[in-house]
Amino acid sequence: MNIYISGLSFGTNDADLNELFSAYGETSSAKVIMDRETGRSRGFGFVEMTNDAEGQKAIDELNGAEYDQKTISVTVARPREERPRNNGYNSRRY
Repeated sequence: MNIYISGLSFGTNDADLNELFSAYGETSSAKVIMDRETGRSRGFGFVEMTNDAEGQKAIDELNGAEYDQKTISVTVARPREERPRNNGYNSRRY
């Protein structure tokens, strides 16, 4: 089960996220999303849990919980939408 976590503290890293969710079951990955330009956390991440029942329990118990002095939101991750590729040029010509 792929889980989306938002509202993370900017100091939270992959290991912190893995530790938080491993209390509910086996995690296969935990990733805090970083800004490409600044290298700083964007305040959200994803955790992949191997067992769906354990993943649902983690969602139920952690959604709205306080973690690292921030209230986090935890939901099932939606599939990534395909977006048109931006080639760096403005699509509108003046």
